[in-house]
Amino acid sequence: MSSWLPYPMMTATLLGVWLLLNESVAPGTIVLGGVLSLATAATLNTLGLPGGRLRRPRAALSLLLVVLEDIVRSNIAVAMIILRPGKGGRVSGFVRIPLDLRAPYGLATLACIVTATPGTVWVAYDRTRNTILLHILDLVDEQVWIETIKGRYETRLMELFE
Repeated sequence: MSSWLPYPMMTATLLGVWLLLNESVAPGTIVLGGVLSLATAATLNTLGLPGGRLRRPRAALSLLLVVLEDIVRSNIAVAMIILRPGKGGRVSGFVRIPLDLRAPYGLATLACIVTATPGTVWVAYDRTRNTILLHILDLVDEQVWIETIKGRYETRLMELFE
């Protein structure tokens, strides 16, 4: 079964999303969505992705809450920067952050978190030095950003993926 349907949850989710986007449960829509979902799963299977498993659901929920809190806080901060452009000497800049995290899914999740948070962008990842380069819209103190990324995200991601 696993060779014929390597990612059953993903296949079902893709089919469900296909049906929702098409706003139809007509037989043709179901068949086409099923074929596309199976083809996507087969394609991913040929890529030989590394195995990953969510080990601690509570840690994942904790990470989700922290990320949502940070996104809301960053939205407010960026809105204030935009609405009050003349206030303060805001300086944007780049920060290089050393990481202990090496799990591919953990790094991908960290990239999504950083990029989804307004005011920050993941610019580069240096595999040899295991560092990331971030662009920060309002860079006040580099050390605060290093501690934020390592303390709020990296430790939780390592708990989940390593």
